Amino acid sequence: MMDHHIFIIGMPGSGKSSLGRKAAANLRVNYVDMDRRISELLGGTTAEIFARWGEQAFRNAETNLLIELTREAPCLVSTGGGTVLREENRAIMRASGEILLVDRPLEQILSDIKLDRRPLLKEKGLGEVERLYRERIGIYREAADMVLDNRNGYFAGVTGMEKLIRESWSRPVRRRVHVD
Repeated sequence: MMDHHIFIIGMPGSGKSSLGRKAAANLRVNYVDMDRRISELLGGTTAEIFARWGEQAFRNAETNLLIELTREAPCLVSTGGGTVLREENRAIMRASGEILLVDRPLEQILSDIKLDRRPLLKEKGLGEVERLYRERIGIYREAADMVLDNRNGYFAGVTGMEKLIRESWSRPVRRRVHVD
């Protein structure tokens, strides 16, 4: 069945976690939400971790968790919105799996994002979401092996993600490099 990790990337509010959690349950594969795992490991919400130790500490935790995940059984992984920004993280993900971008139009993200749950956006507001989108979208698209157009709602998004994952399973596995 699942012979390599699939890392879900995308903007905050794109649907990475909600779609990933449901698709994993439907496909009966293991699922990891990186933000949740880091919160459990460090003992606080993402916002509390940012406030206590700063963004760099959180980004380092993301890299360390990616390395740890490469040593675990393949699963579906929802990354944080900023995980893919480090080249090191992109290399780790490429070496142990495929990268699936949940691409959602900026207007839809802006219409329903909950800023109070997102430490980088909480104080700066929707203008910061737009700035981050413009800054990151090219990196997301360049990193992606697969792209899910998530403009047609939750159920279409789940169905589309499941289809991409099944297609990924049916492709020959490319040569993978172990990352320590």
